[in-house]
Amino acid sequence: MTKSYEAGLPGRRRRALFGALTLAIAGIAAPAGAQDGATITATIRADQPGPKVDADIFGQFAEHLGTGIYGGIWVGKGSSIPNENGYRSDVLAALKAIKVPMVRWPGGCFADEYHWRDGIGPQKDRPVKINTNWGGVNEDNSFGTHEFMGFAERLSARAYVSANVGSGTPAETARWVEYMTAAANSSSLARERAANGRTEPWTLAYLGIGNELWGCGGNMRPEYAADLTNRFATFAKSGSGKMLKIASGPSDSNYEWTDTMMRLSGKTIDGLALHFYTRPRDADWNDKGPALGFPEAEWASTLQHTLQMDEFITRHSAIMDKYDPEKRVMLAVDEWGTWYDPTPGSNPGFLQQQNSLRDAIVAALNIHIFTRHAERVRMAAIAQMVNVLQAMLLTDGPRMVKTPTYWAFDLYMPWQNATSLPVTVDGPRYRNGTVDIPAISVSAVRDTAGAVHVALVNVDPNRALPVTVDLKGVRATAASGRILTAEAMDAHNSFEHPGAVAPKPFDAARVAGGKLATRLPPKSVVVLRLR
Repeated sequence: MTKSYEAGLPGRRRRALFGALTLAIAGIAAPAGAQDGATITATIRADQPGPKVDADIFGQFAEHLGTGIYGGIWVGKGSSIPNENGYRSDVLAALKAIKVPMVRWPGGCFADEYHWRDGIGPQKDRPVKINTNWGGVNEDNSFGTHEFMGFAERLSARAYVSANVGSGTPAETARWVEYMTAAANSSSLARERAANGRTEPWTLAYLGIGNELWGCGGNMRPEYAADLTNRFATFAKSGSGKMLKIASGPSDSNYEWTDTMMRLSGKTIDGLALHFYTRPRDADWNDKGPALGFPEAEWASTLQHTLQMDEFITRHSAIMDKYDPEKRVMLAVDEWGTWYDPTPGSNPGFLQQQNSLRDAIVAALNIHIFTRHAERVRMAAIAQMVNVLQAMLLTDGPRMVKTPTYWAFDLYMPWQNATSLPVTVDGPRYRNGTVDIPAISVSAVRDTAGAVHVALVNVDPNRALPVTVDLKGVRATAASGRILTAEAMDAHNSFEHPGAVAPKPFDAARVAGGKLATRLPPKSVVVLRLR
């Protein structure tokens, strides 16, 4: 989680279709938005396929923060809440349904104060500590290595463990990796693992070499962080399967950090982590804006801010290209998403916030960006999985609700391991005050079965927009899909109204003469399958 570095950065300059038609018929000017009468044209080049979109860009992040783990993922075996060996049954089912490919744990800032031995052995004997980063609450360590790896296995997800570099040692990390991955009965640590209930080794797909070493991970200079990265990475050796080592990378536009890490550690690592959080108000870290009840100006500023992800990835990738032209080292965007002011009345250290249609639009735009940069961005993790920041799911006791962001991830499942298809878009802008951004975003892929999928996002909250897409290299005569939209900009799913924002069938797209034509409702995400 971003804390100290972001807090010190200087500020960067950075209702429905029926209603709109009613205004037009009445002769009343529609609200400010995209240019009147404008038609968006786009071209998809299926005849010039791009790189694979790695499924792991749909990864998730689960930190010991607020109720993200306890009450969110884990309730314990004795809980009255339905569970599978301690894991919430409803949460497991919901996450399986969107094919979560990867989970990052235990943090975040929490990771660089976490000592893995506190989280193994009988749960009743594990030490209770204070979570000094998030709310000052007790951490009883009942969710540790075995519980996390069991969770990942139940999801059929790859495991990404963040090692403690800030307050730990290379030896501690090396022993943790050995404990997790050593062959059965091959060492004392493997036998200890078996005694704790797991005979066979786990496969550890990713090892994070610290977290935010420029901030909560130790407030380090990049040169020192690079030296530590090389040291930790050298001694961490997996005994089962290939383990990719992800270095603590930059936040936002910290290009100096990327340059130094790639220059000094580029040959040692397999990935460099990028962290970037979207905020409506980005001048003051302590004044981010509310999750609900926001004006259109903050709808617009949020989307403008999140589109900076493209600039950051482009510029960090260019630096990486200097040292790694073959693109062996991935840019892993392993913390991203929206960050608002805490829900009024909640523990501010729990980072609890509601999740609205605006968040679904943010998710879709970022998925489009990751798809465009699929050659370098091969893993990402939205922050966070349950109950924290831009969560997939919210829980309250026995109740659970799927957020609009969950449904965005559901719509984009065909993107997992698909082939990206180049897209160009020409059309109007959405303008509000100082905000001036493209009104439409388009992404396209060919899935592993050969079908072409097209996603279209209309960021304008006021106006429907016609779109024509030229389909180069695609043989199709029809299109069908689903739409995610709602009447209000801050429409959201609550425990009382869990289905307020959910996908619905969309049959307003036509294919003829090699072109796809449709009209996108305001503030909508539409995903189509061509056939």
